[in-house]
Amino acid sequence: MQPTTPESQSIATSSGASQTKQAGARERFAAEELAAVLSHWEIGIIESITEFPRGSRKAPKALIVSENGKFLLKRRARGRDDPYKVAFCHAIQLHLASQQFPLPHLLGTKRDNNSMLQWHGGVYELFEYIPGHPYSQSLEASFESGKVLGLFHKLLEHFRSEWQPPTGSYHMAPSVESGLRAIPNIVPAHVLSASGVEGLLSSLLDHYRRGAEVVETLGLELWPRQIVHADWHPGNMLFRDGHVAAVIDYDSARALQRVIDIANGCLQFSIIGGEQSVDHWPEYLDESRFKRFLRGYDDVMLLSQAEIRAIPWLMIEALIAEATFPIAATGSFGRLEGLAFLQMVNRKVKWLAKESARLAELAEG
Repeated sequence: MQPTTPESQSIATSSGASQTKQAGARERFAAEELAAVLSHWEIGIIESITEFPRGSRKAPKALIVSENGKFLLKRRARGRDDPYKVAFCHAIQLHLASQQFPLPHLLGTKRDNNSMLQWHGGVYELFEYIPGHPYSQSLEASFESGKVLGLFHKLLEHFRSEWQPPTGSYHMAPSVESGLRAIPNIVPAHVLSASGVEGLLSSLLDHYRRGAEVVETLGLELWPRQIVHADWHPGNMLFRDGHVAAVIDYDSARALQRVIDIANGCLQFSIIGGEQSVDHWPEYLDESRFKRFLRGYDDVMLLSQAEIRAIPWLMIEALIAEATFPIAATGSFGRLEGLAFLQMVNRKVKWLAKESARLAELAEG
């Protein structure tokens, strides 16, 4: 199977893909949409179709059980459905699949064996369904997550696609600074006056800039770029018996220095939250998981000392960036109040900055 050539597969009409979404609700497939779209794949007699409410609310998914197995149908979210970008992501997935990398395989359409279907203004993908469990936070799962990231980078180190990859990241991004500056405009006036938000945002901005400066001083711009996942976190992995059964969601893949991917993974697999109020979340990270994640990566690909020294500062940038964008847009981080979340982030980045040298020593091990 080859990734779709966007021009050759366009059978869109002016009617647009079927929409069943109410304001704020999850997008869902319409019955006639499912019937028409699934007719383009050869999966045998369908036994059941069940909504699969995972991931983005803007991208409906359905679990299909047929005589040929289980499959996951997905309609790309608006804004993430550019056929050329989808083709780029599919080229990566098909290359990785050919190298036995753990991921859900794409199914080709029965007429042209294309990796995506463009129908009535929508872009659709059909994957094999892979069962698995969430990240357990165990040291074994942390090691395996780092090891599989190393394998991902190794298999794509020299990969080239005919489609141009994106290049932006959380590192030294002007949008992070503009997002931080926009937060006072969305916070209610009574909260703003009582919270000392100006000092909080100034601290976050100073830490973000300092992190970027340290990383640049270490020579990031001189390091080679390659295809990275750019969204390596526990929610994009499925586990079985402590091992990675599948890595999912390649929508953010782009060309960057690999350490930008690694640092985000270190953050995501070692950060400590909690069920209680964010005021009680600890500022420190789980150093055992941090170390095991990097040990797993080193099992496949070795990092330079400069890359290792950059990791804590890139983690600072990543944490601030991840918090800033949703709070600047909505005033909250998911269901958590925005300013309280930023205060927690500020405590964590201060700890990371203070412990940066020791964390680098720990990573060098």
